[in-house]
Formats: sequence, structure tokens, C-alpha cells
Amino acid sequence: MNRTYSAKPADIERKWHIVDATGIPVGRIAAQVSMMLRGKHKPLFTYNQDCGDFVIIINCDRAVLTGNKQDELIYWHTGWPGGLKNVSRGTMLAENSDKLVAKAVWGMMPKTKLGKAMFKKLKVFRGSEHTHAAQQPTELKVTK
Repeated sequence: MNRTYSAKPADIERKWHIVDATGIPVGRIAAQVSMMLRGKHKPLFTYNQDCGDFVIIINCDRAVLTGNKQDELIYWHTGWPGGLKNVSRGTMLAENSDKLVAKAVWGMMPKTKLGKAMFKKLKVFRGSEHTHAAQQPTELKVTK
């Protein structure tokens, strides 16, 4: 008889990974990083547990947008009357590249309490310097 294994919090071993976003499309980074944050790359992945690893993204100001995504608009509402705001993805990449990459990763995460807990393991930096050298992150290759 086969039994389904369910990971316990004590069984989960978390690692640190670092991704260099230089020359890689934002969506490609987001897809692979969200998989690492959720833990879907591990054999003991369980949907109702946070099995994922920590991920550091550096050089996100050097990431690229493919096709016509430079001119695509991102919309949000402030909650006030007449509060509909927008900004193009190209402008956001130039000014707030860390927020653009984080927003792309969040779009691929589950929108639940567990998804928010997984998303907190993401660390995004504009330049090549980061504050997590003590964790000795291993390099994660993202295919172009």
C-alpha cells in the first residue's frame, strides 16, 4: 500500500541561492525564482507547507524586457476617488528595477498567507552588492 508523504516543518532544510539578473528577461527570472521560493524543485514538496529556499537576486537593474513590454502599462488604484495610477514597465525598470522584479515574482506566487510567507524569503538588490554573504549562497543559473 502506498502512502502519501507530507513534509513536516522539522524535515525542511532551507538553502540560500543567488541569481544574477544581468541580461535575463524579467519573466524568466520570476518563473524560476518563484519555483525555488515555493520549494517545487524538492522531492518533499508539500502544498500546505513552506518548503522553499531563500533567493537573492542581484543586478536587477541589468535585467531586460523582451518584445513590446517596455511600453506596457502597470495599473493600480490608491483607494481614493480618481486614484487610478499607471507607469510603463520600461520606466519602472529604469527607476525601480527591484520593485519590478519583486512584482513579477509575486505575480507567480499563491495569493494566500502561505504565499506571503514564501515571498518574504526573496531578497532583491539593484546592484551587485548584497548583505547576505554570511549565508554563503550558491549560484543559481537561470537560462536565458
